[in-house]
Amino acid sequence: MWSQLDDMRKDAQTRSISELFEADDARANGFCLQGEGLLFDYAKTSIDAAGRAALIKLAQDAGLAAKRAAMFAGEKINETEGRAVLHTALRNLEDEAVLVDGQDVLEGIKDTRTRMADLARAIRDGSFPGHGQRITDVVNIGIGGSDLGPLMAVMALAPFHDGPRCHFISNVDGADLTDTLAPLDPETTLVIVASKTFTTQETLLNARSALAWAGGEAALGRFVALSSAVDKCGEFGIPEERVFGFEDWVGGRYSVWGPIGFSLMLAIGPTDFEKFLSGGQAMDRHFQSATLQNNLPVMLALVGIWNQQVCGHPSRAVLPYEQRLARLPAYLQQLEMESNGKGVAMDGSPLSRVAGPLVWGEPGTNGQHAFYQLIHQGQQVVPCEFMVGARGHEPELSEHHKALIANCLAQSEALLKGRSEAEARAQLEAKGVSGSKLDQLSKHRVFTGNRPSTTLVYGQLTPFVLGQIVALYEHRVFVEGVIYGINSFDQWGVELGKELANGLVPAVSGGAQPGGANASTVMLLEHILEHSG
Repeated sequence: MWSQLDDMRKDAQTRSISELFEADDARANGFCLQGEGLLFDYAKTSIDAAGRAALIKLAQDAGLAAKRAAMFAGEKINETEGRAVLHTALRNLEDEAVLVDGQDVLEGIKDTRTRMADLARAIRDGSFPGHGQRITDVVNIGIGGSDLGPLMAVMALAPFHDGPRCHFISNVDGADLTDTLAPLDPETTLVIVASKTFTTQETLLNARSALAWAGGEAALGRFVALSSAVDKCGEFGIPEERVFGFEDWVGGRYSVWGPIGFSLMLAIGPTDFEKFLSGGQAMDRHFQSATLQNNLPVMLALVGIWNQQVCGHPSRAVLPYEQRLARLPAYLQQLEMESNGKGVAMDGSPLSRVAGPLVWGEPGTNGQHAFYQLIHQGQQVVPCEFMVGARGHEPELSEHHKALIANCLAQSEALLKGRSEAEARAQLEAKGVSGSKLDQLSKHRVFTGNRPSTTLVYGQLTPFVLGQIVALYEHRVFVEGVIYGINSFDQWGVELGKELANGLVPAVSGGAQPGGANASTVMLLEHILEHSG
């Protein structure tokens, strides 16, 4: 099917998206789909009916249905690490068994969630015993999936906060620690150390510094660990009853549904946290049951593959018109680029195609005054993924939300239609511009248009809806990985830099330089040491 899609490239490049609307009066409804209260519009792309059929056949030929079933069944589809992929089990609120190596894992998941909820209630209602004053602030120390997921979700669900204030420290840069802790009172602050293995260098360095800030060993009663390494947590001084672990079949960037989401549970409460899980589970059911053409994650993935592989666009912008989703682009950046930024197929052979697009973005309308210039008039085409809620959370500021929606819809319309030179000239002439100045200025006001975008519309950003959106993108990554024939669930690319950094730490402190370092690295190190006094 790849060859058939490659043959479609010329047609996609020579026809305009507007022509597809002119040829099909029903395109607006025919190239959007609704499910679970979400609407996904992909009509403003260059996909036609033949292209969609070819994409669906591509997914079928890749064995998507069987591999999807294998994932939910707990088979070890993460072949390079010999692991199952069952983050979906963390949000499974049913009683039906989920098996890994013949063992039902749901009982352990539910037990951990119950313990989390019990501690969360005690912290939220002030009965957290014997540790000074009532907890007013929570600091989550983690990095990567142990930071981006809970930070994104806590920000997104601000209207539902009724617990302690949540703060996040991820960067090993001491400025992150200092600036976050400066306004807080150690006596009323709970510290969460989030590290699955409890060996992450940045996290442990920050945790030790936070412990010193909090008062040393006497403050360990206000520390919680999110880790599977109970013994290492004990060595740090955090007892087992305040350690919440998860298994190796949950990857870090997929872990917000379990213990890594403890800060979110503290912020919104166990009941709303369960609604977040329920939203994710609803998307799981939709992903498993809907036909491919009516399947939200599948079609989101296929549109992305069309834009990258058929149209040759190497990046995509995620543009939520919802300020509280400000960290969603960064979250999806990790989810997609760490999962599918691979160069070899599952069997180790080199990929013949570039998998994994560049993912970036900012919330609207801020981005409009930053990088939309390039999106509209730059020479490279950037497919845009807009998302917007039909309702906001501030009824007294409804005019603001109406303006937000208008801007979102206007941007996708502008990307589609553009502005011809004749239209630009007419506008300038109406303002009295003529002659050589008209000839010059009109060219600067041309928008080529014909730039693809999709729009995801939801009712209102609630815990349930956020769960749907996160699970939607998780499954999108899975579908793309299946089609490219890669393992979306390992991340060996992050290891080499970690290893080299560990070797350089002594040298940065004035010790011996690591053997084999490049001459440029040695020069930089010497320069930094010379100027670090």
